[in-house]
Amino acid sequence: MSERQRYTDEELKEFEVLLTEKVDKAQKELEYIKESLSRKNNNGTDITAGGVKVLEDGADTAEKESLTQLAVRQQKFIKNMEAAMVRIKNGTYGICVDTGKLIPKERLRAVPHTMHSIEAKLAKR
Repeated sequence: MSERQRYTDEELKEFEVLLTEKVDKAQKELEYIKESLSRKNNNGTDITAGGVKVLEDGADTAEKESLTQLAVRQQKFIKNMEAAMVRIKNGTYGICVDTGKLIPKERLRAVPHTMHSIEAKLAKR
């Protein structure tokens, strides 16, 4: 029996639903992060005693940087999932870009935007 070359339309539909849910959730999280950043930028008018204010400014800056990095990662995550949705539409979803073999469903359920099988990922290390 030959190896399957692609997932069926029904299987792809299952992954499309999973990805849609994950994109929706990730976009809500990104909005929350952006709101938090916005609040941080608007709260810079505190009048506090000298030395304490400096420490707070440092903590605020570190928190803003952390939130900004989180927002960037979240945007990249959303972009990767949206690219996976495009692969579903064109029928190439779930095919390893390195080996050309089907990526196991278990891996796709865990990392639905992946383009690499575990074998390919481990080979790159």
